[in-house]
Amino acid sequence: MTVLLPEGWAPPIGYSNGVSVDAGRMVFVAGQVGWNAGQVFKSEDVAPQFEQALKNVLAVLAEAGGGPEHICRMTAYCIDKPAYLAARPEIGKTWRALMGRHFPAMSMIFVADLLDSPGKIELEATAVVPQ
Repeated sequence: MTVLLPEGWAPPIGYSNGVSVDAGRMVFVAGQVGWNAGQVFKSEDVAPQFEQALKNVLAVLAEAGGGPEHICRMTAYCIDKPAYLAARPEIGKTWRALMGRHFPAMSMIFVADLLDSPGKIELEATAVVPQ
C-alpha cells in the first residue's frame, strides 16, 4: 500500500488523500455503529460509540484475515458535529490504540440521522488483504 501525496501538497493530519494498492483481495465492510455484538448500545456519547464502531469494523475485517493495516478507505457518518469536534482528542486516542499510525483515505460526513438509534456515528471501510 502506497500513500498518495501530490508534490507540493501539505500532508493531511489524521488521514491520507489517497492510497494505491498493487494486489490483494478486496474486503468491503458495511457501516458499523457503536453497538456491541448483541446490538446493544452501551453509551449515547460519540467517543465510546466511535471506539465500538471501529472495533466492529476491525472484527469484520479479521473474519477475512485482515487487520487495521489493510484498510485503504474509511468513511465516517456522524449526526452531531459539535459532539464529534468535542470528542476528537478521545477519538484520536482510540484511533492510535486500535489503528496505530495507519491513516487510510478518509471522509467525514455529517448527516441528519442514522438508522440505528441512539447511534451517533457509523463507520464503513474498504480493505485490501494480501493473497
